[in-house]
Amino acid sequence: MFRKIFLLITLFASVAIAALIVFKPSDKIGPVINTPQGPVQGQITPNQIHNFKGLPFAAPPTGDLRWRPPVLPVAWNKTRDASSFGNQCMQLTGDGGGFLDLMIERHGLSSFKKFLIRKAVSASGDSKISEDCLYLNVRTPNLDDTGNIKGDALPVMVWIHGGGHQFGSGDFNVYQADSLPQKGVVLVTINYRLGVFGYMAHPALSADDPRGVSGNYGTLDQIAALKWVRDNISAYGGDPENVTIFGESAGAWSVTELMSAPAAKGLFHRAIGQSGASTYHLGQMADDPTEWRDGYEGGLLLSAALGLDNPTAQDLRAIEASKILEAVTFRISEAFHHVRDGVVFPKNVGHAFQDGDYYAVPTMFGYNSDESTVFFPNDPNPTLWSEDVPRDDRAGQINALQPHFGDQAARLVELYGLDKDFDHGGEQMMGDEIFGVNVRLISKLNSRRGEPAYSFIFTRIPPNEKQTIGAFHFAETPFVFGSPQKIFGWSKEDDALAETMQNYWVNFARTGNPNGTGLPEWPEYGDGNWMQLSANDNLNTEAIKDYRKEKLDILEAGMLQKLELIRPQSALSPVAVD
Repeated sequence: MFRKIFLLITLFASVAIAALIVFKPSDKIGPVINTPQGPVQGQITPNQIHNFKGLPFAAPPTGDLRWRPPVLPVAWNKTRDASSFGNQCMQLTGDGGGFLDLMIERHGLSSFKKFLIRKAVSASGDSKISEDCLYLNVRTPNLDDTGNIKGDALPVMVWIHGGGHQFGSGDFNVYQADSLPQKGVVLVTINYRLGVFGYMAHPALSADDPRGVSGNYGTLDQIAALKWVRDNISAYGGDPENVTIFGESAGAWSVTELMSAPAAKGLFHRAIGQSGASTYHLGQMADDPTEWRDGYEGGLLLSAALGLDNPTAQDLRAIEASKILEAVTFRISEAFHHVRDGVVFPKNVGHAFQDGDYYAVPTMFGYNSDESTVFFPNDPNPTLWSEDVPRDDRAGQINALQPHFGDQAARLVELYGLDKDFDHGGEQMMGDEIFGVNVRLISKLNSRRGEPAYSFIFTRIPPNEKQTIGAFHFAETPFVFGSPQKIFGWSKEDDALAETMQNYWVNFARTGNPNGTGLPEWPEYGDGNWMQLSANDNLNTEAIKDYRKEKLDILEAGMLQKLELIRPQSALSPVAVD
């Protein structure tokens, strides 16, 4: 059920970011400031932004703290050097199975630019990964040269990185830019445990936990980081009563997961999701009635791969971290995502939103018009729910889609032109189903709750005549952060779009409304309003109506069927541990 596409999404996110040219700022040493944790000394960027790196928000989750909820870090008395990032969380490393080549080719770049990008990536080296990785970073414009707070507390934006809950880090270069802070917010970028260390459930771990459950540690880390913001951000000039969480891909999944987690309620006040929402995730702790891999299944497969028969929690925690990581296969990793455990997640995210049983705040969710151009070549199936959609047989395509979309299967084939141009139609359908349906659903349901809800579609294409990548997955992120990667192609129109998007994002963080002076009017979602964010594609940045409505309606109906399949299971208490 989780299929190869999710591995591809995680790999692409890490490779795409690695391909970005590294910033080389000439930061200077900053003043010592006093914080609730102890004195801290960071750096000041050339833009006069104070930059604090590698601040611990939880104790290292090592030894007996592995596979446990995070605990508070130890405070300090001596000045802490915050001029370097903390470790990245444990994750597999590699070249992404050719994703870099795919991204370069589809951008239509010259041979010289291809050479430069590959050299930059090879020279960047591997970052240090460790279980000791629960650190965050703060960029603030609200301190003077002596470390005193300049003025009123500023809105806080907390970034949750993508990577399918398996890869990524808050210290990636694209996130470490000054543009958002220069517009008047305090920017926080966080790490959280990933993959087997962040999301593995196992009966032995549940038996050893007073809550009687296991897994979802990455979500608990995100909650711990938000508690750190609540308790500490005032010392950095931020307002703990005005916090916006935002993320891309799995970071956007995380945004909806936090909205569905009771323990996160009140820790943030607005939510932005870029290319992702967890409303279609079906994971259960055990006995999942769908083909979705349940949490315990992944944990049991992992312990078997490690040669452990009926292990205790102590047995699992005694194994060296690198050996655990080496034992993880794609089949095992399918289970390493959030699961309904009855504690962290009383309901699946989709059900929580359907039932109105979530923390409702103003939202801004959207996706990119060509999300899957970087995935489809490696996993050419247009839908999540079937692995055998034929390329050239119209009747066969309809038969493969019919169990999931009923009498609308033929209409889907027609709408996407699967029988005429399978690759293009499949790319579009995959992107709409995985991303479009779910971000639209968040806007629809949050709007019905009476909260401001805004939707966007990012259609900008690279300004290269030979490009075939379109508005691909992750393409909007450099625009949001002001991290232009000009070697991939960048135009004056891109400069204008980046400025517009940053203003929208900051305005939303400030007030819950993206609109402001000089910006095209962005209406609330209501009954189908979208903001089209465009450049280089002969489209305008403007409000549009009912984006891809018929396609998304049919795909949404198929997704909601899957949620209904797990309704009976979701009403049950967590599976008892024998």
